Amino acid sequence: MMQESPDPEDDETPTQSDRLSMLSQEIQTLKRSSTSSYEERIKRLSVSELNELLEEIETAIKEYSEELVQQLALRDELEFEKEVKNSFISVLIEVQNKQKEHKETAKKKKKLKNGSSQNGKNERSHMPGTYLTTVIPYEKKNGPPSVEDLQILTKILRAMKEDSEKVPSLLTDYILKVLCPT
Repeated sequence: MMQESPDPEDDETPTQSDRLSMLSQEIQTLKRSSTSSYEERIKRLSVSELNELLEEIETAIKEYSEELVQQLALRDELEFEKEVKNSFISVLIEVQNKQKEHKETAKKKKKLKNGSSQNGKNERSHMPGTYLTTVIPYEKKNGPPSVEDLQILTKILRAMKEDSEKVPSLLTDYILKVLCPT
């Protein structure tokens, strides 16, 4: 996903993964040899060879650690993206279900209203379901919406689901920041 195209200059020198796999193979070879022969080989090495081996092992550990940190960061990033997408889908489905319920309730009320008079009841300024029918403008781009866009859309959908009076301001912010940035 986040890979770059290979650099032709890299073909001349071993890549990090090549070095890591070579060192890993060397370590595996040392492990496979019997304990006594391994100890004998180590005892036969000179101080400079031992220092060189130590340096290679420390370098390998450092490279493995760096690779691990990068892979864990990528995993965390992908996990967060998955959570945002799942949250968006869940709230979208909840809003769609609530819109269906609202539509059915409105039809039933309309049938009842036609059959009887209202007896002069005062209507509230904020009718239930006012913001539930809000249409969110969306401009299709070259790819899927970004994580940030999905977070904003999820916030708007939650407000719609709760029929919150925050919907107009959230929608305005979305339009100004995402659809019409300056």
